[in-house]
Amino acid sequence: MTSNTEKLQKVLARAGLGSRREMEAAIEAGRVKVNGKVATLGDRIEMRDKVTFDDRPVALRGAEETPRRVIMYNKPEGELCTRKDPEGRRTVFERLPRLRGERWIAIGRLDINTSGLLLFTTDGELANRLMHPSTQIEREYAVRVMGEVRKEHVKAMVEGVMLDDGPARFTDVQEFGGEGINTWFHVVIMEGRNREVRRLWESQGLTVSRLKRVRYGNIFLDKRAKAGEWVELSQDEIDDLALSAGLAPRKVPELTPNEKNRWSRDKNKRRPVQAMRKPKNTQGR
Repeated sequence: MTSNTEKLQKVLARAGLGSRREMEAAIEAGRVKVNGKVATLGDRIEMRDKVTFDDRPVALRGAEETPRRVIMYNKPEGELCTRKDPEGRRTVFERLPRLRGERWIAIGRLDINTSGLLLFTTDGELANRLMHPSTQIEREYAVRVMGEVRKEHVKAMVEGVMLDDGPARFTDVQEFGGEGINTWFHVVIMEGRNREVRRLWESQGLTVSRLKRVRYGNIFLDKRAKAGEWVELSQDEIDDLALSAGLAPRKVPELTPNEKNRWSRDKNKRRPVQAMRKPKNTQGR
């Protein structure tokens, strides 16, 4: 094994074909070939190898050649964090600006009944680092809780409780106003496990009636993006995000005049949504 080889799924993610996890699934499904042979999970490749994805050639790029764009999207309730839904429900990807030769990769997910901050990037390595548990990136949520929240409830959730898939805890819980069934809290968690925020409150016999992510790492949801809208992050914001993931800063490529026009048209077509019908059967984070 030579030092200039890399894991196949890492190179595919860097090429903008999807997240590293999605690429692992594609390899296992036999959709990837290296030098004409069906690839297997665990394969390592060099930049000179010929790789195809669904029988289409993949343009391999080194880490420094990968464009690093990041957009912030304000997800409304009722949208799914998937590229396509068999039932025809609206997905977050339908509202994003179109790319040519690249794909938006979601940095984490939100369930259908959770709104707020979602980040998307063209850099598969950045996405993988920010989602990986070892990076310990803070996620902050605004939570409306039904039921009487007592000090012992908060203490238990901060110290940690045992859920079906292992121990979980909030690193911070702050009351944020309201009363009765309209009491709001802000909580901080370091993971992105399925329905973890909701399940932590449920462990104390309390029900979350509204859940909105307001921060991911150093990026706060702000007025630049209303519900159903996106905004491209600045160079400084992207650099800070990369540094928090242990990656070196990289200049964000400027949009070409054609790209600017296309993104502007996309933004004008994708107006904010006020309310969406909720499906009966839902699952989420």
